[in-house]
Amino acid sequence: DELVPGRYRLTFDTATYFECTNQDGFFPQVNLVFLVRVGEKYHLPLLLSPFAFSSYRGS
Repeated sequence: DELVPGRYRLTFDTATYFECTNQDGFFPQVNLVFLVRVGEKYHLPLLLSPFAFSSYRGS
């Protein structure tokens, strides 16, 4: 299924992840806001550590 073009937000519940892995995390939630355009594919990796996160548009 294709996404309708527009602005989207992915919310990651990182607090639950950190609790399940017995880690103290600084960011209890990570929000990624991005634009969807017609005919494009999206892969949004989230790189996460207890005190940092990073994301990019993958291939």
